[in-house]
Amino acid sequence: MATENQGWRDALLADLRTRYERRFVRSRQAQERALRYLIDGGSHTMRLFDPFPFRAVSAQGARVRDLDGHEIIDYWQGHYANILGHNPAAITGPLAEALNRGHGLQTGIVEETQTDLAELLLSRTGDERVRFTTAGSLATMYCTILARAFTGRTMVIKIAGGWHGAQPLALRGTRYGREGFDGLDSLGLPQESASETVVTRYNDLDDLQAVFKRHGDRAACLLIEPFLGTSGFIAATPEYLRTARELTWRYGALLICDEIISGFRFCAAGLQKLYGVQADLSTYGKIVGGGMPVAAVTGRADVLALAGKATGRKVLFEGGTYSAHPASMLAGKVMLEHLVQHESTLYPQLAAAGERLRAGIEKVFADHGVLARCTGRGNEVLPGSSMIQVHFPCREDVALDSPDLVWNPQHCDVAMREQVLKLGLLLRDVNVSHGLGALSAAHSEADLSQTLEAFDWLAGEIARARG
Repeated sequence: MATENQGWRDALLADLRTRYERRFVRSRQAQERALRYLIDGGSHTMRLFDPFPFRAVSAQGARVRDLDGHEIIDYWQGHYANILGHNPAAITGPLAEALNRGHGLQTGIVEETQTDLAELLLSRTGDERVRFTTAGSLATMYCTILARAFTGRTMVIKIAGGWHGAQPLALRGTRYGREGFDGLDSLGLPQESASETVVTRYNDLDDLQAVFKRHGDRAACLLIEPFLGTSGFIAATPEYLRTARELTWRYGALLICDEIISGFRFCAAGLQKLYGVQADLSTYGKIVGGGMPVAAVTGRADVLALAGKATGRKVLFEGGTYSAHPASMLAGKVMLEHLVQHESTLYPQLAAAGERLRAGIEKVFADHGVLARCTGRGNEVLPGSSMIQVHFPCREDVALDSPDLVWNPQHCDVAMREQVLKLGLLLRDVNVSHGLGALSAAHSEADLSQTLEAFDWLAGEIARARG
């Protein structure tokens, strides 16, 4: 499909790019200035896109205002962290109050808010201990180090297409290339990484069992997202996640659930709770920080004890200057308290809004004769989802159930999802990531209607360009 579409699609993309540059003049000027000081004009690759990203000046709820005065409905929402929307009063109010009374920036001194957040987080996840850090990459790195130290093994098994941050123990099988999801994804990694990290296909029971049969007695851990983030918004099947748990037990490896995205997104706990699975170690971030930089490693006390003085601190999970930052701990505590209090209403409302938007998007494309499908739906244990990605499969029968399909240009038009949707929808004041992104409690019916109108407009542009 990608080869057949390349001519008209590239012409459409060039036209959208020209219109985008004309509409976001001040952001273009800001990019020119930024390029004099910053690599590619910024410090996070996912925030940078061609020809340049728009620059935000304020954000509230579902919307962002940019340098050119546009009010943009945002579905990126802080890398999917802002489940209540941008700058929610439920979080900013307590933060402002704390800062006004001299609490929040006293970094380096132990205080009680981290204990409050730890107690609340563990009560919801069922884990025994937690240590906080500042980023998901660090959390997954510490998990894999702990697993290798605890088991005395070095091999890491991970999911093809699974993203666990820019950390050296997981930078394999994250980018789709000529050989699919295989090979190291960055220069500068130790050569041993190529043999110490093994990749297995998501939701493929036969492949998972075969990988463990070959490597299980050398595996320190299986690193898995119960809901794939960048690789398709695909939920693990119940049988797959439970088999992962059983295989790690059988072979003496640790199960690590990366819940940086999925934690507290579908219920006021980790997604694994809905599956009836308890990982040995888990990572949480994004939502649990309430908009502040918080990540957490939770899990078994005997594994995390390797970072403690009782074992001689055999694993140097030391934290950093801003680990358990007081203001971040407060924001996380207030966020989790809010989610627990409103769990019975907030999550069903988000799921219903997600289903309405998925159905509406697929309908407007179908009305224009364009084949488009949404992922992010629930399954028999996941009652619904506020996460949405839009894909352009080359045939009706393409099953969007694996990263190997959603990132393979022979099966899906990746450029349509990643580039055409991005620029086209911004011309109608809607900001998306990987096809759409995440709904928040702040997205209103009016926001959803405006979003569907924007998709309808762009579907018409695509149909006309295709001829």
